[in-house]
Amino acid sequence: MPNIVEKTKLFATDLLAYKLDPKFRYHNLRHTQRVVKNTKELLDFYQLDAKEEETVLLAAWLHDTGYTKGHQHHEEQSCNIASEFLKKEKYDAEGIQKVNDLIMATKRYYEPKNLMEQIIRDADSSHFGNDTYLETSEQLREELSLLGLADYNTSEWRNTNIQMFESEQQFYTDYAKEHWEPVKNQNLKKLKKDRKSEKEIAKKEKIKAKYKSESPDRGIQTLYRVTLKNHLTLSDIADTKANILLSVNAIIISVVLSNLIPKLDNPSNGYLIYPTVIFIVFSVISMILAVLATRPNVTSGQFNKEDVKNKKVNLLFFGNFHKMSLPDYEWAIQELVKDKDYIYNSLTKDLYFLGLVLNRKYNILRWTYTIFMVGIVISVIAFAVAFHFYGPSR
Repeated sequence: MPNIVEKTKLFATDLLAYKLDPKFRYHNLRHTQRVVKNTKELLDFYQLDAKEEETVLLAAWLHDTGYTKGHQHHEEQSCNIASEFLKKEKYDAEGIQKVNDLIMATKRYYEPKNLMEQIIRDADSSHFGNDTYLETSEQLREELSLLGLADYNTSEWRNTNIQMFESEQQFYTDYAKEHWEPVKNQNLKKLKKDRKSEKEIAKKEKIKAKYKSESPDRGIQTLYRVTLKNHLTLSDIADTKANILLSVNAIIISVVLSNLIPKLDNPSNGYLIYPTVIFIVFSVISMILAVLATRPNVTSGQFNKEDVKNKKVNLLFFGNFHKMSLPDYEWAIQELVKDKDYIYNSLTKDLYFLGLVLNRKYNILRWTYTIFMVGIVISVIAFAVAFHFYGPSR
């Protein structure tokens, strides 16, 4: 026959495993098992007599069974459940009363009056001195939210925990003070560190937001950065298109020179002269235009101090300073960064002249592609007419 502690263990385990609302994420079977484990740890140290140990263990197993009836007055409900169960097991009335007294000793703000009550209270709050405290604490926060009792954000919950550590929770037994108190202090230290870090981050974000709202320059800088990037991207696209035309026309001319030109020495192939000339002329014109589209224009590369003082020179374009000495250019840049308007003026000039270059490139490219297309069509027609009217069969 199993003893009363084993029977109580089976009873409490079955009750908390199958009759407890799953919203109780903290006050559940796992919590009760943890309390019993830490109760045994304390009992092993204090060596109470067998009857006292039995009473404390019974209270540890039954102290939260009242949650199966709801969260209100759960200690009283636990006492009712404990009394009913122990009576059925023919447990003595005095023992039942002592178990109930220990269950009531777990009530919040209760001050224990003897060692047994100190043991049950310390075991019930042992998670404060455990490495897994933060995880356990989150389970309690989730439970409160699911039950509609309280809804804390991370910062509020951290502050509530710190207040609990500093003003309410305490261990009563010497064993808990020696073995669990140090870990509890580490948990408190970590909570305060997290709070400090959160405050520092919030402060930085506040300063950042303030700077962002008070500095319209950020929007202006983004405008220039994005626009300049788009201009440079379009310039790269134009150069790529010009390179494609150069490559294609170079291949065409190579093929014509190696295959058609040698055949023109034969009088019977005289009809190919004009179509070939047309083909080559249009290809050469396309190549010339493609080269013009990509050919860079470099300015004088010099300026004087008067130009800088009068803000007439754009120091951001290499063509304006590539012939200057380094000391002169450094002086000019120092003058530039002193004046925000001069900086924006230089960026505006960069945009404007890049736009002019792009306009020139794309206009030439349009003519290049048009001439190339027309040349191909006319050349094909010329070859077809020549073959038809002057070919070998004629």
